[in-house]
Amino acid sequence: MPFQPVKFYQTGTFTVGNRLLPDAERSVQANMRRTNSLNSGHRACQGCGEALGARYAIDAAMHATGNQLVAANATGCLEVFSTPYPETSWQIPWIHSLFGNAAAVATGIAAALRVKGRNGVRVIAQGGDGGTTDIGFGCLSGMFERNDDVLYICYDNEAYMNTGVQRSSATPAAARTATTMAVGPEPGNVFGQGKNLPAIAMAHGIQYVATATVAELRDLEAKVTRAMEFRGARYIHIFVPCPLGWGHASHDTIRISRLAKEPVKALDELTALGARSITTDQALALVDESLAAEPGKRHTAPRPERTSRR
Repeated sequence: MPFQPVKFYQTGTFTVGNRLLPDAERSVQANMRRTNSLNSGHRACQGCGEALGARYAIDAAMHATGNQLVAANATGCLEVFSTPYPETSWQIPWIHSLFGNAAAVATGIAAALRVKGRNGVRVIAQGGDGGTTDIGFGCLSGMFERNDDVLYICYDNEAYMNTGVQRSSATPAAARTATTMAVGPEPGNVFGQGKNLPAIAMAHGIQYVATATVAELRDLEAKVTRAMEFRGARYIHIFVPCPLGWGHASHDTIRISRLAKEPVKALDELTALGARSITTDQALALVDESLAAEPGKRHTAPRPERTSRR
């Protein structure tokens, strides 16, 4: 019998290790029935957090709905890298909307399916933070207020990455973008501005709101699966680092995503040193050192006073 090497098609996803776990603890990507809804061949940057988040989120939704799913996609990175005309990496019914109306388009799809009596087909709308917190905010709020039967997923990389790393209302304080002050006494994004979309979604009183990161993929899958158990408006906010816009190495996407959800003492250390004058590698080293010294300890930095340059 000729020698045939074992091929591993999904490096970095712990696929083989997943098979050693009980079924309930395995990720969808470790299941032979996975749909690969966002298939290979797309043009995302190396280390793209959004591509990873979308692949797991949509596959989990497909698994939860028995492959009865339609997606509406706002203009942005996810749409651009996955569907360069006339090609597509999507293996599901998928429609491209404008930058700001993905929630409205998804609402229309859900209404049409309801009229046709196809209540078993579920609808997802998805977009980046720019298309969600800024340009599409009105349509999204309307979808929440009407309690339309749509799950909206925001892939938050904290800026308009597709058009050149411009600031959005999801950009954190002091972050460097192409449209924030590069020099001066207070470079970077202004403190005290921006929108907390999960909190705003909760204020609408909708059925389900959750946050997730690409560092915790089973948690992400579990939250998407849970969201599909409800009818009505639902919202999931997924944190997806962007190597190109953030200036970090492509292999650090998961590491940065994991560290970003840990409110640790390193924040004070970064402030003391002047976070704007140190490199990304130095910042990561400080966070790693803090996590190693005080595992599990939570830290809350004092909220700065609201300021404005207007």
